[in-house]
Amino acid sequence: NEKNYECTTILKKMSQLILEEMPKADYSSLFNDFVESEFFLVDGDSLLITCVCDELLKPGQNLHLFYLVERYLVDLISKGGQFSIVFFKDAENAYFNSPELLSLRTALILHLQNNTTIDVHTKFSGCLSKEWEMFLEESCPYFLIVADEGRNDLQTHLFNFLIIQSWARKVNIVLSSGQASDILRLYAYLLPSMHSNQRFFKEKIKDAYKTLLKQMQEFRVSALTSLFGNLKEKNMMEEAREAIALLQQVWPEGSDIRRVLCVASCSLSLRMYHRFLENRKASSGQKANTKQMKSNGLTLQGVGDLCKLRCLSVALLLHLPLSQRACARFVTCPWIQGTQTLFSMEKWCEYFILNNVNIFEFWNLNLIYLSDLSDEALLKNIAFYYEKENVQGRHLNLGNVIMKDYEHLWNTVSKLVREFDVGQPFPLRTTKLNFLRTNRSPIKDSSKENMPNLGFIPMSSKVVDKFAGDILKDLPFLKSNNPIVTSLVKQKEFDELVHWHSHKPLSDDYDRSRCQFEVKSRDPRVLRSVQKYHLFQRFYGNSLLDSVSSKVIVTQAVTPRKDFSEPKSKQAHETKADIITRENKKRLFAKQEQKEEQKWNALSSSIAEEMEGNLNSGIKNLEKFLQSCKSNSVKCQVERVGLSACLRAWKQHCRGEGKIAKDLSIAVQMMKRIHSLMEKYPELLQEADRQLIARCLKYLGFDELANSLYPTQDAGDDRKEKRKNKYSVGIGPVRFQLQHMGHYLFRDERKDPDPRVQDFIPDTWQRELLDVVDNHESAVIVAPTSSGKTYASYYCMEKVLRESDDGVVVYVAPTKALVNQVAATVHNRFTKNLPSGTALCGVFTREYRHDALNCQVLVTVPACFEILLLAPHRQNWVKRIRYVIFDEVHCLGGEIGAEIWEHLLVMIRCPFLALSATISNPEHLTEWLQSVKRYWKEEDKIMERNVAAKSREGRHANFPKDHLQAKQSYEVRLVLYGERYNDLEKHVCAVADGRIRFDHFHPCAALTADHIERYGFPPDLALSPRESIELYDAMLQVRKSWPRAQELCPENFIHFNNKLVIKKMDARKYEENLKAELKNWIENGSVEEAKLVLRNLSPKSDFTAENMLSMFPLLVEKLREMDKLPALQAFFLFVCRFKLGAVEGTAKSVYGFLKQKQEIERPPNADKEAHVMASKLRKIKKSMEKKKIIEGKKSQKTPKKMDQDLVQKAEHDNLLRSLQENLKVPEDCTYADRKALAAETLQVVFGRVNFERKGRELKALARRGIGYHHSSMSFKEKQLVEILFRKGFIRVVTATGTLALGINMPCKSVVFAQNSVYLDALNYRQMSGRAGRRGQDLLGDVYFFDIPFPKIGKLIKSNVPELRGQFPLSITLVLRLMLLASKGDDPGDAQAKVCARRCLRLPDEVPPPWPGEDTLLYIGSKRFSQDVMEKLTLVLAHLFGRRHLPPKFQDATVKFYQSKVFLDDLPEDFDDALHEYNRNIRKDFACFLLIVSKLADTKQEHQLPLSKINFAGEECADSQLASHLMSCKKGRVAISPFVCLSGISDGDLLQPETPDHVILHTIGVNGIQAPVLCAERFDGRGRRMPLNAYALDFYKHGSLVGLVQDNRMNEGDAYNLLKDFGLTVKAISVSLRELCENEDDNVVLAFEQLSETFFEKFRKI
Repeated sequence: NEKNYECTTILKKMSQLILEEMPKADYSSLFNDFVESEFFLVDGDSLLITCVCDELLKPGQNLHLFYLVERYLVDLISKGGQFSIVFFKDAENAYFNSPELLSLRTALILHLQNNTTIDVHTKFSGCLSKEWEMFLEESCPYFLIVADEGRNDLQTHLFNFLIIQSWARKVNIVLSSGQASDILRLYAYLLPSMHSNQRFFKEKIKDAYKTLLKQMQEFRVSALTSLFGNLKEKNMMEEAREAIALLQQVWPEGSDIRRVLCVASCSLSLRMYHRFLENRKASSGQKANTKQMKSNGLTLQGVGDLCKLRCLSVALLLHLPLSQRACARFVTCPWIQGTQTLFSMEKWCEYFILNNVNIFEFWNLNLIYLSDLSDEALLKNIAFYYEKENVQGRHLNLGNVIMKDYEHLWNTVSKLVREFDVGQPFPLRTTKLNFLRTNRSPIKDSSKENMPNLGFIPMSSKVVDKFAGDILKDLPFLKSNNPIVTSLVKQKEFDELVHWHSHKPLSDDYDRSRCQFEVKSRDPRVLRSVQKYHLFQRFYGNSLLDSVSSKVIVTQAVTPRKDFSEPKSKQAHETKADIITRENKKRLFAKQEQKEEQKWNALSSSIAEEMEGNLNSGIKNLEKFLQSCKSNSVKCQVERVGLSACLRAWKQHCRGEGKIAKDLSIAVQMMKRIHSLMEKYPELLQEADRQLIARCLKYLGFDELANSLYPTQDAGDDRKEKRKNKYSVGIGPVRFQLQHMGHYLFRDERKDPDPRVQDFIPDTWQRELLDVVDNHESAVIVAPTSSGKTYASYYCMEKVLRESDDGVVVYVAPTKALVNQVAATVHNRFTKNLPSGTALCGVFTREYRHDALNCQVLVTVPACFEILLLAPHRQNWVKRIRYVIFDEVHCLGGEIGAEIWEHLLVMIRCPFLALSATISNPEHLTEWLQSVKRYWKEEDKIMERNVAAKSREGRHANFPKDHLQAKQSYEVRLVLYGERYNDLEKHVCAVADGRIRFDHFHPCAALTADHIERYGFPPDLALSPRESIELYDAMLQVRKSWPRAQELCPENFIHFNNKLVIKKMDARKYEENLKAELKNWIENGSVEEAKLVLRNLSPKSDFTAENMLSMFPLLVEKLREMDKLPALQAFFLFVCRFKLGAVEGTAKSVYGFLKQKQEIERPPNADKEAHVMASKLRKIKKSMEKKKIIEGKKSQKTPKKMDQDLVQKAEHDNLLRSLQENLKVPEDCTYADRKALAAETLQVVFGRVNFERKGRELKALARRGIGYHHSSMSFKEKQLVEILFRKGFIRVVTATGTLALGINMPCKSVVFAQNSVYLDALNYRQMSGRAGRRGQDLLGDVYFFDIPFPKIGKLIKSNVPELRGQFPLSITLVLRLMLLASKGDDPGDAQAKVCARRCLRLPDEVPPPWPGEDTLLYIGSKRFSQDVMEKLTLVLAHLFGRRHLPPKFQDATVKFYQSKVFLDDLPEDFDDALHEYNRNIRKDFACFLLIVSKLADTKQEHQLPLSKINFAGEECADSQLASHLMSCKKGRVAISPFVCLSGISDGDLLQPETPDHVILHTIGVNGIQAPVLCAERFDGRGRRMPLNAYALDFYKHGSLVGLVQDNRMNEGDAYNLLKDFGLTVKAISVSLRELCENEDDNVVLAFEQLSETFFEKFRKI
């Protein structure tokens, strides 16, 4: 009892914990953006229960159930899902009262194992087993899909145990309920593994699990005993084996699983029922007469009749195709109570038989049709015929084939049942007992809702015919004399560009966006604001580009560009002007060189002296001078001085006695100087220099290299050996360079300048980009982060700016933050004198616009650019566009707004540049874009021909005049560059004994031998030179007799032979050879050795912090000690756009750590002294102010007074300095670099956030060198962090993925903290690309903190996800395109844009439009009380920003303090209007489905989606019974035939929220395309999913804290959702004001009042 009580207590605690976490779940895409999916798990029992509980599935309909399961699994696979299904053995015990599900579960497992390629695990006993825990550690799943509720309480508890255990193992949970799917994504509730949830598992959970399991096993035994008496489960398994063995003797040739299961289960059930009756007879002590049996159950003869019907139903299953079965009438009569014992017994017998099927592996048993073992609806249909129709004289033949199969089945049953005679096959009914209860409507009438057989109304449109003509020809159209067509009345034609009743011009989102400044305003305040804006933009831009000066652009005539690849011999001879220019440059160069030499002479002695005292400090100053120096001769001189200093330091270091190990950093600096001299200034080296270099090499022990450079004769062997041992580094020169100075190796860079680029010497691939722009071509550019691909964008802008004052470049960025950054860069980079009213750079975002249509460089987001492209009255501006630059074009595969990128890429006529660092299939993307350009090439030819024809006829040709002049190439180039400039090394953060330790993570440790064999090495898995050496050493250690050991030894490698200076490309070749050799081992039988190599390269420890937040400050402190700051900490957590509270909390914890450290280091009396000094200071200041007032009245001061004033001021200043010194933050208690930024500049940056929500907190953090960055911050707050981080003032930033999309924030180190489903290969590459600042760091470091090894391996080896199309047509887009075609400035151009949609895919996703404005008119009061406002907010909360809660949360007993949480129902009148609207839409949509169902692929519709098992075939024509039972031909047109088996018909399409799996899946249409808005939403089990009342709750109490506390929302999420809701209300308010003629209209005034009051409350948070 005590154990049961403890178990019950823990079960309640578990349920409560899970219920409280449910509303915090994030309802988002499981596979994240870009269809990237990593490995996850699906709980098989949750999958089964979710599908079994589907509202449309009728009990006993196996094939429909298997269709639901396969449809779901195919949906996962098609979206990129990589998963396994797990069935726990213990879970079987939960089905003790549902044996039909137990047999179904077994059949499902066998089906998935035998008929699909899905990995199914059945070996784990339970979720608490050690084997399961080991599996989780090895596989590291992203999440586990589990049901939140079972068929009974015990099964629900089992699911709860699985959820809690998964959390404890840091595996996130996804609920199987409430899931929704679109084209690319599956949306579901994600419950993250939190630290608090992980702690719960430490309670006595294992004992509770054992107690629960024991209870279920007892119930199971009890259920079996009630049916089989003293036969235990073990005995029944043996009985089943004997039945199959006997059947194997009867059918030695083998058979089909349906026949086997039918015969075996019927025979075993008959025997067991016979035994059941005998036991009951013995226990009662009386004779069992027929009457008594009828009252307590079926007689044995009745059981025989029911088994015959079962055999007949299986015979029909064997021969009837799905198309015929889908037309079956559906009998609604229930079975009589007496049949339940037999059915339960039969299902248990099926379970025992299916469990033993696999033991007869040598028997030819066909398992294909495991999905269709029985059909209860068909069995009822047959029983109804024999009970109601056959007895009334309707005798129908079975047909020869069906009759033979039925007789064969029953005769086999007779052979297997030896205890008694089961009778002959005919007659089928030998008893008069009805198995079905009578019912008023025994057969479901599927024609209740008559669905009219309609067609499309004929219409004529050139655009429609051109776009969709090939599809329309296959669809039915109504004839012109059809009453529906003749009843249509031609309405008045309206101008779509003005409102239909007020005739006011319709605005678009451009007009509704807030204009930041009035362009034509002469108001001084506006002009001052504009001036401030431009000033800050230049300041912000300067922080992005420190070394780039602003270019003054002058418009020039377009001249042909020179071919810069042409050899000099072929270029024209120098003119006199060229000679003069050359001579002038030479004089200037000589003068500059002289200045540099004078500067070095002034500094050389101090630097040399510093190098003697502190080599590292001196070398830093020396390198600082080298960076600023432009004279090669001076640089060479400086390097010589540095080399001499290094040699002296090395000799002095090596002479020291008792050295355990040499400090190789001195040797590294020496070799670094040698590299510079030999590689950069070889022509300036004298003999003495070579001699010095050779001497240095000898001291390092590199004699061979020294002799090759400067041959000398050594004094003697003994002396030589002694010196070598004393000064030598102890390893060969190649190994030394690779192992200790790999990141210093020279990159292969071009030395010939390109006249088009002034700031740097571009690489070959960058010159190709410049050629693309010069040739007016388009290009897809894929290159790593910080590689310099963006330069082509600015070159393109400069080119267009120089060509004219009219041409426009549009820069499309995915986020507002990136828009602001690019705009600032353009402001800082270019200056141009433009005509009045024209601006250089403009911005257009949802929040505001500035100079958008009167600028030459427009920076915008995709949605806003689409608005301009589709606006009919903006087409003249569109024709001015010369180039479009798409930054971060991989957003084409993203979750939000991705389809807009496709719209833009298809609609633009001009050339474009598409930039990205992470596309795995750029060839595919380029090919598609090239096809788009081919389309436009043909369209331009057609339009040019039309222009020419009209010109000949003397008519005006409405064709873009400047389009013909702006010639473009239709070529789309693919420019790939994969080499990172900086090396990137990975480290694992281990926590042991409260200390942070870093273990190097070798990239090869992420791989397995199997992965290398199947896929090879990932293309972007690069090794640093040090890691190549580690790989060679590991291979040599494992395989002592390695044939190629000497060949691949670093000192012997062919590309390193006799090379003094090893370059990065040489190291890369060495790396490639090692990788090829390791792959060769795997392919040629040395797999075990290869596995050992990979194992030896793995870090040895995996200690992770239990509470990451508390340990993170120690990690930052460790990075500071190692000089690895500045650093970014990247959080990829678990909310809509990552967990924002953890990001802020971690930054605050670092701040707290520094403050605490300062308090510890602070002297005991420091605070007291500061208080005393502050008091004295206040008194002196007060005294000085008082004297100043008194003396102001007197005309002159006496000398004595003046002396007193001076003394007092000196005392004031002294006290002030002392107080400042007392309060000064010590250097080791802040991460801020105070020297990085002037105090005035810091105040300017701080001043911008004075009135921002997080302004005070951000300033306090920034003063300690800390910041955070996430999506819920205002742009000013984000800019503060970005500017100070780039300037070096802030050196630690915690951030979410907001930095992954192109934000320029390079750093030394990137830390990935905590595992998450959102931390995928794409985000990893984007964020890790920030590590290593080009020009500042030659090595970037990535640290993994609290992330398991398997996950790290996946991140490193996983390919970047492929981009997939979004099926981007929508109703809104189609209407906008039709409007453009009919009302655009240029109809030909507009029609071409419409038809360009053929370059996209068929329509597939249509967002539901909201009800019209008339539905809001129920507000009629002129006085808008709080009640009216709340009612209006209630309605809007039902329409916009809908956030559903998991249905199970309604069961939670949680107290709410401020919020109501669950949104109330809509007001009755609005609800009625909405229902009426939805009903009409559903009816139209159902009719549409009936029409387009003719396009369905019949073959695919009759196959199971995953296993592709075919259920098509010829109808059984010779069976009158089959034809009679399958006579419902009508109403089964647009419904999947598998779903029809449950009695679902076309009429059910009119029901609310018809699931997608009901509709024919090959017509490419799903339920989401019906533009309905359901007031209520239900999950697949029919449970209501309540709406979160966050918007209404906030309007009532105005508290963000309340939403976090009661509504269980993340603060950042709540802030963003409220902001979006407020902007939506405002947009409605502005639109209504624009459309309404009556200025005092109640609805308009109500919306304006709501918008104003909502934002008043919002601004206060």
